[in-house]
Amino acid sequence: MKNFLFLSLLVSILAFNACKDDDNATTEPAYHVHIDSPDTAAKTVGETLNIKVNFEDHNEGTVHHINVRIYEKDSGVEIYNKPTEAHVHADKSYLFEDTFELTTAGHWVLEAKVWGHDDGVAEVSESVEFHVN
Repeated sequence: MKNFLFLSLLVSILAFNACKDDDNATTEPAYHVHIDSPDTAAKTVGETLNIKVNFEDHNEGTVHHINVRIYEKDSGVEIYNKPTEAHVHADKSYLFEDTFELTTAGHWVLEAKVWGHDDGVAEVSESVEFHVN
């Protein structure tokens, strides 16, 4: 009987602790986008544009989806849109690097976006504008 009471007490304690809320289990992502390159300096047609963007979750969760695109500010014509597969599923941060040859003069915008597992979840975007002469 003594063992039965001890076992009942142990099971009760475990059940009580198992039902306690875990504050870290559903932490919302705190995404940030850091565009390291390009900068706002004027560029020249024929120049190779170095693209370097760091996507991160400041809550140290998963970076699920990213997108980097370049479009002409006035017309909205898009000349760059990568990666082909937006789902990167990286732990804590994801560094996107690429190069792109500038073939057309104009006022361009590089926009970088990160979001969670589902479309729009904790979505954050940053952009940088530059001229190509």
